[in-house]
Amino acid sequence: MRILLAFVLVLLLAGYVCWHLVRITPWGWVAKVVVAGLFLLWMASSFSTFVLSERLPVRWATRLNEVGHPWMIAFLYLLILFLVADVASLCRILPKSLTQDSTAGFCSVIGLITVLLLAGHFHYKHKYREVLTLQTEKALEKPLTIVLASDLHLGYHNGKPELNRWIDLINAENPDLVLIAGDLIDFRLRPVLEGNLAEAFHRLQAPVWTVPGNHDYYDDFEKASDFFREAGIRLLRDTVVDFSGIRIIGRDDRSQAGRKPLSALADTTGAFTLLLDHQPYNLDETEAAGIDFQFSGHTHRGQVWPITWIIDSMYEKSWGHLTRGGTHYYVTSGLGIWGPTIRIGTRSEYMVLKLVSQ
Repeated sequence: MRILLAFVLVLLLAGYVCWHLVRITPWGWVAKVVVAGLFLLWMASSFSTFVLSERLPVRWATRLNEVGHPWMIAFLYLLILFLVADVASLCRILPKSLTQDSTAGFCSVIGLITVLLLAGHFHYKHKYREVLTLQTEKALEKPLTIVLASDLHLGYHNGKPELNRWIDLINAENPDLVLIAGDLIDFRLRPVLEGNLAEAFHRLQAPVWTVPGNHDYYDDFEKASDFFREAGIRLLRDTVVDFSGIRIIGRDDRSQAGRKPLSALADTTGAFTLLLDHQPYNLDETEAAGIDFQFSGHTHRGQVWPITWIIDSMYEKSWGHLTRGGTHYYVTSGLGIWGPTIRIGTRSEYMVLKLVSQ
């Protein structure tokens, strides 16, 4: 029912945006019909990705996603622009002549949306390198460099060329270990398997471990587990492992009913303890368990403003470094992205964690 109501609301808001596009378009009714038709066709291509992607060849499905998904961002900012314009017109701040049959108004709106989409796409392509150095009184076999990432969302919009670029960035750090905090796979396994993305992971020059995220369960988790094995990625699912003097706890995703409590996994005696948990909820439990460092993802920090405001209100920490007591946390906005490859007001990033003994 909630999904149906959300869908109806989106249609109503899309109708509001389409009406404003018709109203602002100059050059007569032929131009108005063309603009409205293009907007509705773009919207249809966006919705069709959820229905047709698995029915089309992967190459065509990839192109459909590339064309359709940016509509979501364009729709969001068109909605904001027209709402602001309506309020400004009611307050007599904005002349109504700019909102109806206006060449200047039409070109301003379309130009601004185009610039936002292009700038957001190029911003997404740039990957930020976040470095955190932690000194510990606990004994380490040697100083460690660990690359951590989350939310790769490999699939129709993040394929093998993009993955290879990320692997080059990771290898350049000469890491001792690579850790992925879930959502390595997007909604469907087909583009990951047919694109032979497992082969790309073998280029990594360090051991790779991951925990499940909610998206990793959306298709066939058994096949996803087989993919991890084929890619040389060790899956930590309520698992505790030791590596070069540190203890790594990998939790199952909180969406799974059988997930073990942290108290059943945490053994913080002696070793530096690093927790991988996809969703950053209940941070107080991590502190109470005496964990030294927790790395999480999932939030994307909303991907685009102003959704960032909603996400910030939902989590104690939706992005960045936090210290509580003796526990350090980092919630990443993610290396990849869900849906349109656009970021506005957020960033795509990976972390380089340097562990040294005091």
